[in-house]
Amino acid sequence: MTPPLDSDADEAWRAMLVGRFGTVRPFLKPLVEVVDFGATPEGLPVLKALKSLPELMGRKKVGPAEIDTELLAGSWRRLVLTSPQLEPGTVDWKAYTFCVLEQFHRMLRRKEVFAKNSSKWGDPRAKLLVGEAWEQAKPTVLASLGLPEAAGEHLAARAALLDGTYREVASRLPANAQIVFDDGGRLHFAALEPEPEPASLLELRAAVNAMLPRVDLPEVLLVVFSWTGADQAFTSVTGGKARLRDLHVTIAALLVAHGCNVCYTPVIGGLDALKYGRLSHVDQTYLRLETYRAANATLVAAQASIPLAQAWGGGLVAAVDGMRFVVPVPSVYARPNPKFFGRRGGATWLNLINDQAAGLGGKVVAGTPRDSLYVLDVLYDRDGGRRPDMIVTDTASYSDIVFGLLTLAGFTYAPQPADLPDQKMWRIDRSADYGAFQDAARGRIDLARVERHWEDILRIIGSIHTGAVRAYDVIRMLSRDGRPTPLGDAIAHYGRISKSLHILRLADEPGYRRQIKTQANLQEGRHALARKIFHGRAGQLYQNYQDGMEDQIGALGLVLNALVLVNPRYMDAAVTQLRADGFDVRDQDVARLAPFVRHHVNLLGRYSFQLPELPGGLRPLRDPDAADQE
Repeated sequence: MTPPLDSDADEAWRAMLVGRFGTVRPFLKPLVEVVDFGATPEGLPVLKALKSLPELMGRKKVGPAEIDTELLAGSWRRLVLTSPQLEPGTVDWKAYTFCVLEQFHRMLRRKEVFAKNSSKWGDPRAKLLVGEAWEQAKPTVLASLGLPEAAGEHLAARAALLDGTYREVASRLPANAQIVFDDGGRLHFAALEPEPEPASLLELRAAVNAMLPRVDLPEVLLVVFSWTGADQAFTSVTGGKARLRDLHVTIAALLVAHGCNVCYTPVIGGLDALKYGRLSHVDQTYLRLETYRAANATLVAAQASIPLAQAWGGGLVAAVDGMRFVVPVPSVYARPNPKFFGRRGGATWLNLINDQAAGLGGKVVAGTPRDSLYVLDVLYDRDGGRRPDMIVTDTASYSDIVFGLLTLAGFTYAPQPADLPDQKMWRIDRSADYGAFQDAARGRIDLARVERHWEDILRIIGSIHTGAVRAYDVIRMLSRDGRPTPLGDAIAHYGRISKSLHILRLADEPGYRRQIKTQANLQEGRHALARKIFHGRAGQLYQNYQDGMEDQIGALGLVLNALVLVNPRYMDAAVTQLRADGFDVRDQDVARLAPFVRHHVNLLGRYSFQLPELPGGLRPLRDPDAADQE
């Protein structure tokens, strides 16, 4: 809403403000009187100006001494103070109102002004560990994260590591055909060649896929419940211990309805467990974010024990990425984003998947914010599974502050290399000769700045690590209008050490790049399967409130993990049988079998919720050599 720079447009702008003032005026007094606002020293002048606005309304004349002229930046000064329509010694108080509201909104977003009793708009500083609470938590936090209380030796070791890595990688550059430097000294990576698929892999994949039995989606859920008891995680919100008869059938039906986005109609049946009233009651009483997460933790643990899942990875590499949904209904939790949603609003499911293909958790956020604001919260708020060491994201989740916070939290942050060559590499020693990296390493890391803020840096990461404050609020607090605060800048400088080490490793280790690409592709495969499952109503999310979005996406995540539990069990059984039959099964080919196959699962139509007798808990495998008559 910033006014024009062209003074000729002032009158048209002023007329627009006067026209819109009628929509603003009714809520000004309630805003000041009902909401208990607080402010930092920087936000205090804006808050004082906001509280003075109701006193100005309705007065014909307001003098310059009655307003805060220090807030009149840019063209606002001209609009408020120098209009030719103003009487001498007066100001345009309506224009001043809009000026203050604009500043108020900016300060509210920066958390310089905050609503004291609000979870979303509250003051994150008030939640940080301070005083005795911090002193008591500090030893445990530092031991857990491997961080020292004094920064000197730690920073010196990080500096030596960066310096040595620059020199070592530079010495190998003549033999490295994967990178080139342009005329400006910027680093560029050659495209990774697709990893070849040997004939043995293609034959194994075809044989395994042909052996997978045909199943309906409800059977997948019911058999997973029988294997794991995950349905027991769905408890009544009232706290009652008694279980409804065939409750697991109703829960499976609701997971199909919500996960496939098809509502109740396709799952309603003749069984009492599938009547509309029963479905509605269980939906409202048993299905909520808490129970979804508990059930998901059970599935993640069960899937990690399958030999094929262990061949895919150890659970220590994970990717965080967003899956976006159009939200065509009115919702304050959906935001416009023309790139993804056209003219409509949308929401993003930011979800975490490990290298065993298990979804460890996720978070529904509005469609516009950068994913980087939420990555740490998703990592710390996992449903289950091992804590990953290495985190892969796309560049939308990248920032130097995030690099710093993730490194402090003990993660290896590995954003994909796309666009990273256009970012500066960083050094500590200005005089060091890093060969071909001399021009690329044009940024300088200020360790003294990091050391000055070290105690506050530890308190920040300690507060996040203990759950005292959300990382999202901290990252917002560390930036002001896109520019870091002094503390945020210190964390960014610390993060630039890890960022430069990451780029050097990308340049030196093709296998590292391939590992990142493989994990990112696994995430894309999960999202592709999710799109197939969430097929109803054009794949759009018809939920007005965040709780409803979280619940429905929770159902989708649980259905995905149920498939990723069933698939490797059947595939593992198929591999075992093929080996017994003398098929040439190689371990390196087994590790490349895809976890998200779906050709054998029926996702459409009306569904059956009768679980057949399954000796050993599995359907018989199909004969890969027999013609498929189904």
